[in-house]
Amino acid sequence: MISVLFAVLTAISNGSASVLQRRAASTVPDSHALRLSLIGHLLRKPVWLAGIGLVMVAAVCQAVALATGPIAVVQPIFVIELPITLLIASYVFRSALPRTAWYGVAAVTGGLALGLGSAAPTGGSQTVDGVSWIPALIVTAVFEALLITAARRTRHNTRAALLALAAACAYAVTAALLKDAVARIEDGAGFGTFFSSWQLYATAVAGIGALFLLQNALQAGSLVASQPMLTLGDALISITYGVTLFGESVRTGWWLIPELVAVALITVGCVELARSPLASGTNPPKPRTH
Repeated sequence: MISVLFAVLTAISNGSASVLQRRAASTVPDSHALRLSLIGHLLRKPVWLAGIGLVMVAAVCQAVALATGPIAVVQPIFVIELPITLLIASYVFRSALPRTAWYGVAAVTGGLALGLGSAAPTGGSQTVDGVSWIPALIVTAVFEALLITAARRTRHNTRAALLALAAACAYAVTAALLKDAVARIEDGAGFGTFFSSWQLYATAVAGIGALFLLQNALQAGSLVASQPMLTLGDALISITYGVTLFGESVRTGWWLIPELVAVALITVGCVELARSPLASGTNPPKPRTH
């Protein structure tokens, strides 16, 4: 499936970008937290700019994936971004992953396979009725406001987790808006309608907001605190948008048992992988010995 292929390419780009951005954001003083000066500080760091370049590549791949597949299928695939990134980093830096990291890779990939196989997302429309966006955006805005307010009252890893969840929500609504906008090209409306649709510009606003929240999450605490919330939050909230806005369906009933097991596997795997020096940037990679 084309959607699955481009979702994997998106995961590779996004995962690599997160690691680069974490390395840059972790050096920013706390005085820049939740301020525009944070972005100004990061703009002077080449490693952060490289991460932004990968974000742009990911955006193109994501648009193709969402245009050719259900959002409830495409977005959950992004949970493999951290395992793929660590495997690539291990090869590039010639640094062997510890055994526990391999367990994390197995947990995330196995959890994803179990989750998608159990939920079996299907169906759904390509576009959303304009009126349906009103309650969805209101609920999203309230949820984001609550998370950001709570984050401002906390510090370190708790703040990182809350802001990462806020970023995940923003990325999920960005994906939903992007899918709705791109579908208008396939409906025969052409690029004129695509570029004149409010969904396209709302996508840009939501995407910028998500990026800002993510940088603050990465600056506030460790990757172990932010990555699981970002990864799982994006997947689960995207499925919610897919079901409520696009009319996609997932299996429930007793299927919830393996689905919850899948979420647990992915959570444990993400936590273990985020602890890896290759992901956190806390230690330089050590070359393999022959």
